[in-house]
Amino acid sequence: MKIVFMGTPDLAAEVLDTMMKSGCEVTLAVTQPDRPKGRGRGVIKTPVHECADRWGIPVFSPVKVKTPDAVQRLREEAPDLIVVAAFGQILSKEILELPRYGCVNVHASLLPKYRGAAPIQWAVIDGEEKSGVTIMQMDVGLDTGDILLQEEIPLAADETGESLYNKMAKLGGELLVKALPMIEQGTLTPIKQDDSASSYASMLRKEMGNIDWSMPAEKIERLVRGLNSWPGAYTFMNGKMLKIWGSSVADCAAEGEPGTVVGTDKKAIYVCCGEGVLALTEVQYEGKKRMSTQAFLLGAKVGPGQKLTSER
Repeated sequence: MKIVFMGTPDLAAEVLDTMMKSGCEVTLAVTQPDRPKGRGRGVIKTPVHECADRWGIPVFSPVKVKTPDAVQRLREEAPDLIVVAAFGQILSKEILELPRYGCVNVHASLLPKYRGAAPIQWAVIDGEEKSGVTIMQMDVGLDTGDILLQEEIPLAADETGESLYNKMAKLGGELLVKALPMIEQGTLTPIKQDDSASSYASMLRKEMGNIDWSMPAEKIERLVRGLNSWPGAYTFMNGKMLKIWGSSVADCAAEGEPGTVVGTDKKAIYVCCGEGVLALTEVQYEGKKRMSTQAFLLGAKVGPGQKLTSER
């Protein structure tokens, strides 16, 4: 079965790598154009582009995959199936109908929950106990196509957006490889999604990490984990940004304005929230390295009454 693969980030690259290791016939990798990155603004290949290079797969990087020239390039490839994993562009009806078996998507949630761009991080932020991967037959809607195959994965108590991302990448490749022969043999029974049970996982924005200390400590702790490693949760102390990489809900009570430091010890800075107290255990001061709070407190003066704010 001739397959065209479409994807861009690390998760998609792992899916592609798993496909190739299992012997899939991927004849073309379609990914976002390489973009300047870093201070030197050198052009960096996408993870999928790098993976395709390792396997000797031709790469196609259209600015817009819907253009007539891009569609014609796909038509010339004559794929039996198009596999999509975090590609970053919407496919037209013309592309969806081009392959013999249509287009399937590797989506990192248990659809219909968490349709959209950031299902992994929102599952952590919302405190879900489980998530999973869905292999979905694509249609013109946003993650609304029929479910072909699903597998659940439990979320650990200390799950972060990054750790779950890595788990999903591995599971996504394995589940897709399991689904491919069944797609070819026609032995999968498509299941329509229940739109009434759907939810939307909006794209992450940097400003989402700006902590609102009036929220309950439990919600802030999940936000810290869900936005780790990007865009990261942060606050401001003495006019400088303080990124929060690790935290826990403290087993203590305190009264005070949200965002007020109520105490410190060798392991944490304790901050009053709208409900409860949050212990900051790993931080990164603006211009400094990421470190344990214990190390941070060796060089920073932080004490009761100090305020953490949402602005400089």
